[in-house]
Amino acid sequence: MKVIDVCRSMEAWAPLAWQESYDNAGLLVGDPQMSVTGILISLDCTEEIVEEAVQNGCNMIVSHHPIVFKGLKSLTGKNYVERTVIKALQHSVALYASHTNLDHAPKGVSYHLAQKLGIQGQVLLAAKDNLKQLTYYVPTSHQAEVREALHAAGAGNIGEYSECSFSAEGIGRFTPSENANPTLGQKEQATEVPEVKVEMIFPSYLETSLLTSLKKAHPYEEVAHSIHHISNTWQEVGTGYIGELLEAMEADDFIQFVKKSLDLSVIRHSPIVAKKIKKVALCGGAGSFLISEAKRQGADVFLTGDLKYHEFFDAENSCMLCDIGHYESEVMIKDAIHDYLSKIFSTFAVLKCKTLTNPVKYA
Repeated sequence: MKVIDVCRSMEAWAPLAWQESYDNAGLLVGDPQMSVTGILISLDCTEEIVEEAVQNGCNMIVSHHPIVFKGLKSLTGKNYVERTVIKALQHSVALYASHTNLDHAPKGVSYHLAQKLGIQGQVLLAAKDNLKQLTYYVPTSHQAEVREALHAAGAGNIGEYSECSFSAEGIGRFTPSENANPTLGQKEQATEVPEVKVEMIFPSYLETSLLTSLKKAHPYEEVAHSIHHISNTWQEVGTGYIGELLEAMEADDFIQFVKKSLDLSVIRHSPIVAKKIKKVALCGGAGSFLISEAKRQGADVFLTGDLKYHEFFDAENSCMLCDIGHYESEVMIKDAIHDYLSKIFSTFAVLKCKTLTNPVKYA
């Protein structure tokens, strides 16, 4: 197994196209063709994590937070970022990060935070502009094999439904030139062929591979097709999570429930709203940008990390805001990545780091 195999597996779950424009997810350090001896999973990547990887015979680290976030102009060891990269290079340890793309992915960071609290629901803010529609025309005799090839390449999935498409029968008309090599019809003769018009939705990032599959499976040398942007939201892909508790709780009881479920020593929160907690919105990491959306959807409480002083005023007595800490709201993704990669590489060493990387301490 090579580094590139691990990268591809992670990107099948969380494609790099889903990361925010400011992010730096993906393979950050290392040769994609290097053979992997073991994988260490961590939330952060630090010098201590690289050392732990080396001590455990792992030459690849998969972390949530990217160690290289801003551009590096030198590698002299003047800060922890440069020292970590240097250490990784010295020991031939590949560094890979799956950050905001994993935040947005189905069953990503916020989903797993919700699972720790027993909350079932859906994405809080669904992604837009991530879907396109493919329309193509194919001879009736070849419609099944072309459609199957596109489904295999990832087209036609809508929520819990797969292999979705729409088709309509018609007549295709064309005249091959003298230089053409027509599958049906004769050169320089007007031709009519029973055809099917097929439409499918697909994730935007798959466009290149889908077109390759279409042209490979299609019998014509010139494939008539079109691709359109659509504004449909993609409910499985997006930011945050919202759902309901099995039973409503008093606010004080809910706070204690969260502390126990997530092993927290402290929670910063806005004034308690005088009602029971039932509908819960949450976002792993820094999620203050979702406060208004949580309120709009009627959440009784919104859990996230990194709330600023003035942002607590945004609760406006309609929703309790809880800051549970950045690290604390994301650390469970280590388990999810470990379980995911362990199933794919079942005969390979995939380890969770034991080093605590939370830089915040509580006295």
